[in-house]
Amino acid sequence: MSSIDLLFYLTDLAGVAVFAVAGTLLAFRKKMDGFGVIILASATAIGGGTTRDLILGLPVFWTHDPTYIYVIVAVALLTIVWLRFKSYIPINTLLVADAFGLAFFATMGAQKTLAAGFTPFIAVIMGTVSACFGGMLRDVLARDVPMVLKSELYATTCIIGATIYTVLVPYFPVTALAASMLATLVVRLGAIRYQWSLPVFKEHEHH
Repeated sequence: MSSIDLLFYLTDLAGVAVFAVAGTLLAFRKKMDGFGVIILASATAIGGGTTRDLILGLPVFWTHDPTYIYVIVAVALLTIVWLRFKSYIPINTLLVADAFGLAFFATMGAQKTLAAGFTPFIAVIMGTVSACFGGMLRDVLARDVPMVLKSELYATTCIIGATIYTVLVPYFPVTALAASMLATLVVRLGAIRYQWSLPVFKEHEHH
């Protein structure tokens, strides 16, 4: 494995770990049992990537590399131990963990799609799917309104990050990785902090 491939692999595992934390935090807020924790952590961490691979007709990434499952279980257990010392977790803790997950997966989803020979346009779409669908599945299982359907910028941040990656990667692979993740993270955290959102249609009053 080359150094750049190793960097991509470790980045992918880091994304899985961060999303597993986000799933575990939500399970804690919902007072789920251990099984519920693992289900929510797994759905968040590998749901988006699984959807991407199925759409693209690729082997589902975690079925031939169980390291991803080991990481999910280990991170979920460590998070549970940490949570035993907490009586309450602010929603912002979940939102920030989710933002880091978006940054990792929007970039790595685009990278894997390009590596499989698809066009940059498809790579941007699949980067967005990779980043958003795990969190969407997590929220649906937890009976919450999915974050992607709320007003603050969510999927848009993934589109921005994945686009930056696809534009820069032919020339500066490592810079593209860093720039894409940083852009996704900064825009999403800004959206959380300052309530940034896309303009929506206003309901007209009937006279």
